[in-house]
Amino acid sequence: MTSLKRFSAFLVVALMASAAGCAGTSTKQSTGAYLDDSVITTKVKTAILNEPSLSVTDIKVETNKNVVHLSGMVDSSTDMNKAVALARSVPGVTSVKNDMRLK
Repeated sequence: MTSLKRFSAFLVVALMASAAGCAGTSTKQSTGAYLDDSVITTKVKTAILNEPSLSVTDIKVETNKNVVHLSGMVDSSTDMNKAVALARSVPGVTSVKNDMRLK
C-alpha cells in the first residue's frame, strides 16, 4: 500500500510540474491563450472563405492576444472593409489591425 501512496504522490507532483510549464510569461502566451488565438484565427479565415467576393489565399490572418492582424492584397477598398468587418464580427476579437494593400 505504501508503494501506491508513493506513486500517487509522484503522479500529483508530476502533473503539477507539467501544468506549471503551460503558464504564460511576460514574453510568451500561455497554452490556453495560444489555443484561443488559434480558434479566432480559424473562425476569421472561415468567415473570409465563406465570403464569395474575398480570396482567403490573398489575405493573411494572424491573432495575438485576441487582436486580429490582417495583411495581404485585395482588389478594392470594399473588399478590405468587408474583411475587417468579418474579422470584427468573430466572437472574442477585441480589435482588428488592418495592414492590407490594394492590388
